[in-house]
Amino acid sequence: MLRSFFLKYDRQIQRLLEILPGTVSWGLIVFFFAGSFLIPLYIAYLVIFFDIFWFYKSITFAFSTTLSYLRIKASEKMDWLGEVRLFPDWKKIRHIVIIPQYKEPTHILERTIQSLVNQDFPLKQISVVMATEARDPNGAKIAGTLGKKYGKKFADFFITSHKLAPGETIGKHSNENYAARWVKKELVDKQKIKIDYLTVTSSDADHCFHPKHFSCLSYRFLDSPERYLRFWQPAVFFYNNFWRLPAIVRVINTFNTLWNGAVLSRKDRLISCQNYSLSLKLLDETGYWDPKVIPEDYHLFFKAYYKKEGKVEVEPIFLPLYADAAEGATLWKTLKNTYQQSQRWAWGISDDPNVIKNYFLTPTAPFPDKTIRLLRLMEDHILAPVNWFFITLGITIPTLFVRDFSRTIIGYSLPRISAIILNLCLIFLVVILIVNAKQRPPRPQTVSRLRSLLIPLEFVLMPLSGLIFGVIPGLDAHTRLMLGKYLEYKVTEKV
Repeated sequence: MLRSFFLKYDRQIQRLLEILPGTVSWGLIVFFFAGSFLIPLYIAYLVIFFDIFWFYKSITFAFSTTLSYLRIKASEKMDWLGEVRLFPDWKKIRHIVIIPQYKEPTHILERTIQSLVNQDFPLKQISVVMATEARDPNGAKIAGTLGKKYGKKFADFFITSHKLAPGETIGKHSNENYAARWVKKELVDKQKIKIDYLTVTSSDADHCFHPKHFSCLSYRFLDSPERYLRFWQPAVFFYNNFWRLPAIVRVINTFNTLWNGAVLSRKDRLISCQNYSLSLKLLDETGYWDPKVIPEDYHLFFKAYYKKEGKVEVEPIFLPLYADAAEGATLWKTLKNTYQQSQRWAWGISDDPNVIKNYFLTPTAPFPDKTIRLLRLMEDHILAPVNWFFITLGITIPTLFVRDFSRTIIGYSLPRISAIILNLCLIFLVVILIVNAKQRPPRPQTVSRLRSLLIPLEFVLMPLSGLIFGVIPGLDAHTRLMLGKYLEYKVTEKV
């Protein structure tokens, strides 16, 4: 009965769920400002609650960051290839690496391919797919040049050309969908390679793999009895251009990097994102990427999760994978590109209606697990642009602008309580700054030692950086979705 209701009113329910995030986020922000004048006491208590919540998040963030750092260091020392060779069927594995590209600079693509050449895993068990776009006049030519230089090193060096079909939208999602289906026909249908030993890795054009990445992935794949129900996720670190970034951009990307590492130790939060792998069998049974959905990583995971009745999970690969933070030729272009990238990430909210609908339409998925995943998703997506107001502005407004409240005992004491809680959070900030200092790339000679020592002081910019690259693009995405002004995919410029 519920299914028939959802199917009958699918479009109406979809629009209602699209309106919901923006309504909630804007409603909470308006409530914060209006309530600061109308009901300052209740707002003050709510702010204290948020402060305690932030304190809890600071503890878990620092702990998870440190734990993941230690695990990554241990994993880097591990002889993964030696472990893989203990499996009698390890030579049957073939890794397919799809690299979607559109107007990418040659040196960026070559750097990514070189990271594949540097793998300690046999290259003849790796197939590279340069997924070009037909609308890119130089894409196939650049891919062909790279194929001549590196092609013979791998099992295959395929070049696909995706032409946008009716009903598809521009972006990585539609390109990958085409490339993966093409490769499946080539390797499985034509060459008769057994699909059971094929993995697919979704990689951006600027991603640089750790030399042990595919050895570790091979071990995780062969060692897992649920290999056809698993995604594998490395730690994506925005460190390729770390030292070139302006401070206000570097600070937000540092937090994104630390979060990408910390989340590997949080299986309740771990979802495939940016760079990830899965078996071709699971990808094929799931129906590949949706050529209409821009946030392809989250969408594919939840598509597989509900398709397999909640049995799909993401397993961490505790190895770093280095990526470029958004950058431009000038300061203004760097700020603009960082904003657009943050906006695109925030556009992941557009897929939440599908997750919510499937939550109700898949009763066979374990109720506790799917509920926790949904709540975590809502927390990350809906509250992301709201937290800033409660944490940063706190009870400043009622205490400064509502005189009657500021003169009360509660109005006098609550700001101090809030300050104590937030100051305690700084202890855990120091912890993650130490982890960042240990894992970031070494200082190049072009950067002075003094500038390097001053990097921790850049974190005073975090409130401003969080506003520009977190709150505003988040509210932008929420508002666009609420009004039905859907976002178009824009490729991040590479320098």
